[in-house]
Amino acid sequence: MSADLAQNDRASPLERMAVNAILVIAVIYALYPVLWVISLAFSKGGTPELRALPIPRYRDLSLDNFRLVTGWGDPARSWLFVRQLGNSLIVSLATAAGAILIATPTAYALARHEFVGKSAGLRTLLLTQMFPGVASAVPLYLILDALHLLDTRTGLVLVYAATAVPFAIFQLRGAFLAIPVDLEEAAMVDGATRTQAFLKVALPAARPAIAVTALFAFMSAWNEFILAATLLGRESAFTLPVVLQSYVGEYNTSWGAFAAGAILVSVPVMALFYVAQRQLVSGLTSGGVKG
Repeated sequence: MSADLAQNDRASPLERMAVNAILVIAVIYALYPVLWVISLAFSKGGTPELRALPIPRYRDLSLDNFRLVTGWGDPARSWLFVRQLGNSLIVSLATAAGAILIATPTAYALARHEFVGKSAGLRTLLLTQMFPGVASAVPLYLILDALHLLDTRTGLVLVYAATAVPFAIFQLRGAFLAIPVDLEEAAMVDGATRTQAFLKVALPAARPAIAVTALFAFMSAWNEFILAATLLGRESAFTLPVVLQSYVGEYNTSWGAFAAGAILVSVPVMALFYVAQRQLVSGLTSGGVKG
């Protein structure tokens, strides 16, 4: 590590300038599409124009696209948008909570115990990750129809949780494997039961990984479109990705409204990343260094 730092210190000014230039170009390349979306969202009409820089003219700045998406000024449409936003929040939060509640004890058992069928169970879980959710859209539709759960948030949560749980189990199993068993054994020597060792030692140590897994489960449900469009038919039951698709027609596309909706859909996820950034950094790096 010290040798690398010393080598970086010996870099010539020209080399540093070259590295900085490459980084600036990479940042501009990554931000350019985002700037176009912001430009379209705040432009009148939202019609794409071929310009070198995606910066709207001052006279073209407008909030009309956001008013169109949210139904501002129309109580009925505003309530419908709030209902659809609530659908996305409830479904995503319920999916994340259900995945964590089911996957956490399951992952702990797979990490700490040996039992008959463990290897077969892990292989089966891995096998479920090889198939996209859209491949099971038809059987899922028939199952939910038989259970009278079509066009309901409950049915959508069950579908999303079924795909989020296997992923969460694999993520959390690796986190529990990275936690030294000696910590739990020391707690049990002091009189703690296996359940107490899990709740008071292993669970707090795995909290960053749990936060990361919950966020990924939330994002997978929040951004999912195909299954939601297949299983939901009533406009009042739509989630936000399905609402966004309604602005993209076969012969005409409302780019401004689509861009404004994309920004509104992104805000909750960005807020979650900002609030949980410390946990995310710890969770993404947990297990990378042996203690």
